[in-house]
Amino acid sequence: MRNNGKNIIVVGDRILIRPDTGEKKSPSGLYLPPSVIEKQDVRGGVVVEVGPGIPLGSPDSTFDEPWKEKKSNVKYIPTQAEVGDYVLFLSKASIEIELEKRKYLIVSQSAILVLIRDDIEQVLA
Repeated sequence: MRNNGKNIIVVGDRILIRPDTGEKKSPSGLYLPPSVIEKQDVRGGVVVEVGPGIPLGSPDSTFDEPWKEKKSNVKYIPTQAEVGDYVLFLSKASIEIELEKRKYLIVSQSAILVLIRDDIEQVLA
């Protein structure tokens, strides 16, 4: 993700999320302020950027003399989340950051409960 000339690189199996903001309606029809929503166990938001996944060790590498190794290509188990997905995640597992006066959350893939993705192929069919 690029933000005012800065590259924001998400590492590992972490996911950068733009959380839902604003007022939400309670089941009884009352509007809840953001301070109440932030205290909930489960929150939602849109995936802005994803890390490459969990790095795997190379089975070809030898550990006897690691200084002799040449640069190896790192392979990853990719995350399931993709940019643009709507996610529900455990609020307690998120870390809030602020970039250019916008709030984002960093969440590990294991804290995500559900991915909601628009399937463009189904829409076109």
